[in-house]
Amino acid sequence: MFESLSEKLNSTFKKLTGRGRLTEVNVQDALRDVRLALLEADVNYKVVKNLVSDIRERAIGQDVLDSLTPGQQIVKIVNEELTRLMGEVCVGLELTGRPPYSLMLVGLQGSGKTTTAAKLAGYLRKQGRHPYLVPADIYRPAAVDQLKKLGIQIGVPVYPTDPGQRPEKICLDALAGAGREGADVLIVDTAGRLHIDETLMAELVTIKVKINPTEILLVADAMTGQDAVTVAKHFNESLDISGVILSKMEGDARGGAALSIRAVTGKPIKFVGVGEKLNALEPFHPDRMASQILGMGDVLSLIERAQEEFDEKEAKKLERKLRKSEFDLEDFRSQLKQMKKLGSLDEILGMIPGMGKLKKLGNLNLDEKELVRVEAIISSMTPEERRRHKIINGSRRRRIAMGSGTTVQDVNRLLKNFSQTKKMMERFTKKGGLQIPSFLG
Repeated sequence: MFESLSEKLNSTFKKLTGRGRLTEVNVQDALRDVRLALLEADVNYKVVKNLVSDIRERAIGQDVLDSLTPGQQIVKIVNEELTRLMGEVCVGLELTGRPPYSLMLVGLQGSGKTTTAAKLAGYLRKQGRHPYLVPADIYRPAAVDQLKKLGIQIGVPVYPTDPGQRPEKICLDALAGAGREGADVLIVDTAGRLHIDETLMAELVTIKVKINPTEILLVADAMTGQDAVTVAKHFNESLDISGVILSKMEGDARGGAALSIRAVTGKPIKFVGVGEKLNALEPFHPDRMASQILGMGDVLSLIERAQEEFDEKEAKKLERKLRKSEFDLEDFRSQLKQMKKLGSLDEILGMIPGMGKLKKLGNLNLDEKELVRVEAIISSMTPEERRRHKIINGSRRRRIAMGSGTTVQDVNRLLKNFSQTKKMMERFTKKGGLQIPSFLG
């Protein structure tokens, strides 16, 4: 996400950092480029105007122009202003008072509301909560069945909605029965429309009045850019939403919605959907998002994902095996599967400072298919071959290649790289530092 915006901003700042001294004139030129980049990213015009004005006011001060690194100072200012624009701090759910709490999800049809409801339920369960999914969309065909199936996938109970009942009745009955399910948080998936209309808003207002939800969260499609901001404004005027969840941030999101919604509505972005999997929902951190937009990566989010997905006991077991030179292809396959849980290679590298630039320069050959190929090769080996790769002779290599749909050359390359990398990992481990390099060659 934000690749186009990041590239244009970095190009602008590179010109500044390459200058020996800055003047008001070349700062103005740079800010004009920043303004164009933000507008092309579909950021609200008034938001861009105010943001650039704030940056200009700080950037042309003598403490910046006279500093040893004026270009870097301006990058710092832009980073701080972007963070301020998006809310400065991460704002979580306001689950205070006596349970059960009710979270009312609203939004247009196609925004990913039903899937987001399931993602939010999974997130809350990891926080020690007991969520209860409530399908209140009685109009869209199969909407109720979709949420039931998602609930089964994540192991969260789903209220048995009767499509013949009114949505507000469904919500009231679910709220009354939450105790029987041992639930402390209801997640209500309301109906949407292809566009905002009076009928939809009247129904949502009725539900709000009847159940008095703890939070009203708008699910907005980040890929729609400025349209998402317009939708947020209308929903906020009618329902006084408490926050926004931006879905589909992993797609070709130009950044306009993330940068504009807080400024236009005054309401925080609380979560972002970062993938299709049901665990791909993360709290929104304005400072981290600003760093990503400026190409500085997001190491903290990557660490949090790793802590969530990687098993600490397995990690210690792996370290022991490395110290004893017992790391084998079975262990590597296990690590590959763990890595895939973190997201795509593009997404992971985008979180590491500097890696995005290397990728654009062509210095990193990222091929997701290569990971699939490597896993297929290892899976075609016998357990004994995975434990003792040196026993793999010519006939075994031919059998493994046929079984994995690859070539003998692919198998040879994997085994060669594995042997070389294993030696290097052992040297790093003995020196007290552990590094996991690439096996892909």
